[in-house]
Amino acid sequence: MRRLETTRTTRETDIRAAITLPETFPLEADASAAQSVRVETHIPFFDHMLQAFFFHGGFSAEITARGDTDVDDHHTVEDVGIVIGSLLARVTDEYGPVRRFGHALVPMDDSLGEVVVDACGRSFLVYQVEYPQTHAGRFDLALVREFFTGLSANARANVHVIGRYGLNGHHLAESVFKAAGRALGAAYTPAGTVLSTKGVL
Repeated sequence: MRRLETTRTTRETDIRAAITLPETFPLEADASAAQSVRVETHIPFFDHMLQAFFFHGGFSAEITARGDTDVDDHHTVEDVGIVIGSLLARVTDEYGPVRRFGHALVPMDDSLGEVVVDACGRSFLVYQVEYPQTHAGRFDLALVREFFTGLSANARANVHVIGRYGLNGHHLAESVFKAAGRALGAAYTPAGTVLSTKGVL
């Protein structure tokens, strides 16, 4: 079982996180039955997105976060991305090589999200998503980029996030989060050797 835990406390947020990574991807037929995903950030839409992100990626996860949401949701969303990325950065050191590449296309009704990942030890985010509305409920959809910025920088991974199209901002964000979960689940499954012509990442 490849389980990782961490905490991060600042003047703006207090986050506790634990994830268990999938051992195979695509997931085996009974894999979801063994999953446990519990998310509580006090930002309902963000909780919904993270639930989809972990479930469809085959991760078990426990995330609790308290932040200065009376000011803005920004710090909590960004810092949760930082924490998840910091856990992913530890995977190869603690558990050995991973398959490195992951790609997923996920539809959500009118919307199609695409995410491509290279868990290569180098951070780079490409984010090409234009939302048809600025908010999903009270959630500012501009913060989705901040989540992925924190994740990619701290995971030291290439993460390309593309919203192919969509008429509904909620649907488009959800398709992107589901695709990201699946792409990361694939990229961080175990490999027998380091997948690089250099011999190291």
